[in-house]
Amino acid sequence: MVEHRRAPRRRAEEAIPVVNSITGEVAGHIANLSIDGMMLVCEQPAREDALYQFSFELPDENGQPYRYEIGMHEQWTEQANVPGQHWVGLRFIDIAPDDMLQLQGWLERGKHNWI
Repeated sequence: MVEHRRAPRRRAEEAIPVVNSITGEVAGHIANLSIDGMMLVCEQPAREDALYQFSFELPDENGQPYRYEIGMHEQWTEQANVPGQHWVGLRFIDIAPDDMLQLQGWLERGKHNWI
């Protein structure tokens, strides 16, 4: 795999489900997350060059769930080491300013868990 990261990523410490906002179905779980994208672990490969509207929740600075709704663009998909699972690299293409600030805070609070 070729390294394309432009920003440090924080590994998810627990299973964080990501929901397809159009279908309402869980698309997968966050493996890691950065200020400009994420790696998703899912059972189905993503469509090449596809656009998605995904939502997920992360704790805010008070430990309360904060819901993100982000437009994303598939960058790559490959089979994971676990049979039946796929890794999907996604780039954020539409994120609200408030969501960006919340995400920056979540990343900063987890600096010890950057990869």
